[in-house]
Amino acid sequence: MPSTPATAPSRADLLLGYSVFRNDDPRGQFYCWRTMRAMLAHADGTRRSEAAPALIDAPDVWTQFAGWSPDGKLAIIARAWESEENYKWERANSTFRMTEGWLLDSCLVDLETRKAENVTGVDRVSAYNSGLFFWPGDPNRLGFQALIDSVSHPYSMDRDGKNKKDLTAGKAEFTYGFSASPDGKRIAYHKNYQVYVANADGTNAVRVDTGHPFHFCPTWSFDGQWLLFLDGEHYKCHPAVVAADGSNFRKLADRGGYRGVTECLVHPDFHSASSDVPVWTPDNRWIYYTARVGNAIELMRIALAPDAKPEQLSHSKPDVTHYHPKISPDGNWVMFGSDRDGRRQLYVARADGSEAAQFTDVPEGHSAMHGHWRGGRD
Repeated sequence: MPSTPATAPSRADLLLGYSVFRNDDPRGQFYCWRTMRAMLAHADGTRRSEAAPALIDAPDVWTQFAGWSPDGKLAIIARAWESEENYKWERANSTFRMTEGWLLDSCLVDLETRKAENVTGVDRVSAYNSGLFFWPGDPNRLGFQALIDSVSHPYSMDRDGKNKKDLTAGKAEFTYGFSASPDGKRIAYHKNYQVYVANADGTNAVRVDTGHPFHFCPTWSFDGQWLLFLDGEHYKCHPAVVAADGSNFRKLADRGGYRGVTECLVHPDFHSASSDVPVWTPDNRWIYYTARVGNAIELMRIALAPDAKPEQLSHSKPDVTHYHPKISPDGNWVMFGSDRDGRRQLYVARADGSEAAQFTDVPEGHSAMHGHWRGGRD
């Protein structure tokens, strides 16, 4: 349950990871991405620092903050590299080519020593390894996603990076949005934009049938009783839930015409927008999301309870965008992105949206995104 106001930590006590990058280079997204750096800061905006400077060890390498270990001692940092030549081919063909000219690994960075451990680079199965997470209930197991022949597969592996196992071995369908249930016994993912639930070893996969053609990014409630995902049609999908066994489908809210992607570049490139997905609160009571209200994309929440009504937590001028809400581990704070001051900054507010304060300070021509609470679940 959320802490009471008397015991809730202050903004200064809460540590966050996020990413900062240039967003206005007219030559294309590669020239922006290669400036990206994983950062750390407290939620009051103090004590900012680069999270993993040692990983920037070659030209055209960048880092992105991607999560935390459950105890908050390790940061999950993606180290990415692409060749300029490969990007030029991609831009000319308006598609990614990740079979060559790319190398992306997920690393664990000790916050005390800043020493980095490249766990996906051990017994490598792919040149593009993302989405690393600590397996619930098993400190010696990790999950991640590997891109093999341009097809994404969910993998598990030991804590040291060994014993990598493809959980959809032999399948040719693109599998994404991979997560494990809180007890570690089930997994969920979307394959060809349909949600599946399976055993932890990938067996007995069952498709969730909502009657709609597009599902995206299933996440488990903290009690493991529900799956939250986007449902509907591509660019016209809305927060929905099903019970853990795939039954009791329910649309929770409507996003009011919001396409569900937030564009982070001044000069949009092919596939440069970032997906904006709903998230749970730790007490399983609320779902936070973003939706179009009038001419702005606003921060919203809705209770899981039947017949609940959406609550609008931000009230903006026309053309303002909010994106990527994340809830603090105690449920008392919400972090989100917004361009309300003309730049894409990150903010922290009370859970009801009040007392919002900016904690990043990116300069003109830059953007802050990909925020993660220390101790939170991503």
